[in-house]
Amino acid sequence: MLDPEQKHRLRKTFALVERQSHVAALVFYQRLFEMDPMLRPLFKTDIELQAAKLMDMLASALSLLEKPDELTETLEELGARHVTYGVRTEHYDTVGEALGAMLSTVLGKDYTAETRKAWTELYQLIATTMLRGAGRVAR
Repeated sequence: MLDPEQKHRLRKTFALVERQSHVAALVFYQRLFEMDPMLRPLFKTDIELQAAKLMDMLASALSLLEKPDELTETLEELGARHVTYGVRTEHYDTVGEALGAMLSTVLGKDYTAETRKAWTELYQLIATTMLRGAGRVAR
């Protein structure tokens, strides 16, 4: 699990990202589709709405860091839902890379090695938990 310093760093840098949430989310999706254009058809809703959902999900995950059972339940349900959208295991790595690229772009000099490590660990927790939820869905 993340230590208190990492949680503080995540919340502090997410506040910076949130101030530019519209730009951040669009940078994320632009990078994601550049990395894997085959992912674009998985997004049936308006990309603006999808961008808002991304920011909401990150905010929710950060708010639940002190409630690991709720975080686990939320992420497992999200992972199970993503199976119905056509998300596959290999997509999680691409999403993680796109997230890192977005954070680097939006945070600039504030995306330090320690910040990168904290976000990487958070994303690994999110992805692992979502994949566990996805694994419970009959394919």
